[in-house]
Amino acid sequence: MLKKHLIAVGLFGLFSATSQAQDLTITVTNLTHGIYFTPVITAAHDADTAIFTTTEAASAELEALAEGGDISGVSGLLSVANADVNENPAGGLLAPATSANFSLSNNSGNDYLSVAAMMLPTNDGFIGLDSWEIPTEAGTYTVYLNAYDAGTEANDEIIANIPNPIGITATGASGVTEEISNPNVHIHPGVLGDDDEEGGISDLDNSAHRWLNPVAKLTIVVE
Repeated sequence: MLKKHLIAVGLFGLFSATSQAQDLTITVTNLTHGIYFTPVITAAHDADTAIFTTTEAASAELEALAEGGDISGVSGLLSVANADVNENPAGGLLAPATSANFSLSNNSGNDYLSVAAMMLPTNDGFIGLDSWEIPTEAGTYTVYLNAYDAGTEANDEIIANIPNPIGITATGASGVTEEISNPNVHIHPGVLGDDDEEGGISDLDNSAHRWLNPVAKLTIVVE
């Protein structure tokens, strides 16, 4: 099973009819209280390309993104598909309640926008936007992103099985589960956590690491 990698895409927002080449100014905002996003990847691509598809098994590239925040595999797939890509606009982790701004110009035919980034601390959770059609009309659009589960790793909430750049201390927890309940990409069931600093079922803090959807917001200015 892959570690230290990442991917994802979730959709929850506005929609437009047709689309064409545009200059976009995008702001991604972390809406959570205690969850960090690993480097964010954003792409404008054609209708035949996707970072992920719900109810289907994750690709190896998405597994790498969702389990460890590694966007290189997904970036490679997008490049082969001639997508317009922006990587890591925050220059590292995107902290809770912070935003990153960036520009993206889409070539003709790349009429759909997708976004993904791993959520920390989770086993294989990621934020995702899947193939949102880019409006042709100039204006400001808001899209909210859900958390997705890649379905590639059990959500045991044991920090030894989760990338830990934010310095969470292991508590010696027994683990929430050893089973992968759904092997396909699906809406993440959320973090359980506990308040036991010397054991319990989870190494995660239920007062800091729980969340409700949506977990991220995109503000997209179409020029």
